[in-house]
Amino acid sequence: MGQGCRQQGVELIEGYAMRDHIHMLLMIPPPQYSVANTIGFLKGKSAIRIFREYPQVKRNFTGRHFWARGYCVSTVGLDEQMIRAYIKNQEREERRQEQLRLAGL
Repeated sequence: MGQGCRQQGVELIEGYAMRDHIHMLLMIPPPQYSVANTIGFLKGKSAIRIFREYPQVKRNFTGRHFWARGYCVSTVGLDEQMIRAYIKNQEREERRQEQLRLAGL
């Protein structure tokens, strides 16, 4: 994602990949690109790169889309530090959830 962001002039401030989704805090320079154009570009470029680097993945997506059609977006103002912390803590939270599942809780 970082290379695609740089190509668009978008700054990837924070990011974390989960098993089934990705959290990203991006700074998109206005009014150069819309959020929809930026996300579409990043999804397209990253799917192409993943398929090139991991050809076995492409076999599993024949006739299907790699990324979901939608996305969730929110503007950030005064809450930027809270959102950064949330993204950074995703790995720890994912481990905690897995431990709870293994413990049968």
